[in-house]
Amino acid sequence: MPKRSDLRHNPKWGTALSTLASRTFSTARHTTHFLEKGPANGPLMIFLHGWPELGLIWRAQLDEFAASGWRCIAPDMRGYGGSSIPQANGAYAHQHVVADMRELHDHLGGEPAIWIGHDWGSVAVGSLVSHEPARSRGAVLISVPYFPTGHALQTLVPLVDRNIYPADRYPDGQWDYYRYYNTNFASAVADLDADKAASLASIYRSGDPEKTGKPAANATVTRNGGRFGAAHRAPPANPDRALWPLADFEALVRSFDAHGFRAPCAWYLNDEANVAYAARASEGGRLSLPVLFVNGNYDQMNSINGNHMGDPMREACTDLTVAHLSGAHWLPLECKTELTLAIRAWLESKNLAVAGA
Repeated sequence: MPKRSDLRHNPKWGTALSTLASRTFSTARHTTHFLEKGPANGPLMIFLHGWPELGLIWRAQLDEFAASGWRCIAPDMRGYGGSSIPQANGAYAHQHVVADMRELHDHLGGEPAIWIGHDWGSVAVGSLVSHEPARSRGAVLISVPYFPTGHALQTLVPLVDRNIYPADRYPDGQWDYYRYYNTNFASAVADLDADKAASLASIYRSGDPEKTGKPAANATVTRNGGRFGAAHRAPPANPDRALWPLADFEALVRSFDAHGFRAPCAWYLNDEANVAYAARASEGGRLSLPVLFVNGNYDQMNSINGNHMGDPMREACTDLTVAHLSGAHWLPLECKTELTLAIRAWLESKNLAVAGA
């Protein structure tokens, strides 16, 4: 692993980065740090990140859509970056995340927005628009499809492709790592925290189409005694230069150096509460607003190609569009231009685009 100083000053890492305004909004219950770009009177477009990310993961999309007249907002979700980091694991249940976004949305003026989410951010967008439909004109879900009965092991495991994951060898399929958080949380977090920069570098890798249709490494975490096996720490690795710009990767590492992986991983510990919350959604969780799902064709965890992962979403969304990108899981980074184009095309097809953009 290169020294931090080597990473920070390596001239091979891209060009100068655009400026994003850094804001903080606080209520009596929560503080949200968020990035903003675009005209203050532009229509709202709000980007929610997932694990283990920051609002910075959306830099390319913020730049592009702000230039088209959108007021773009990218918060650090609870447990991340400059936002509140509660100690209780139960504080990361979806009902609290939605409350954060409801308060932030009111602070921003409350105009119905385009909500865009990746990974757990996709889950958060699905939770928000199903409970607060008046806050959205459309929703974009990236990498992780919508599950109207809640995103939890009990909804995910029945949809596992048993051609890839025979039940006798992979009872939880690709979701074995999720189970490991629930059975060995302290160990899982300690392994990630042992070398935070190396953990992040190992997590963020470009997709490999050769792995499509093969068991994911996350399916053997329990069998191996942890994400990194007997070593209990990430192996030395250079960051994938095709993904994060250097300055943003360094900011990501600094954030995890300061706060660690405990809070981000606690998002996995609230299945019972999240299923109960999903049951209280409007219209039984059915979504009538326009929804775009962006699928990573090489995503071993969440791709809806050739399996049943997308079935609950198809049944619950009355106006669903699906776009397929030649990437794996980290689509906001891996397919920066392609993702922007897919969202633009969908906005235009649903008459949601900014006039004149």
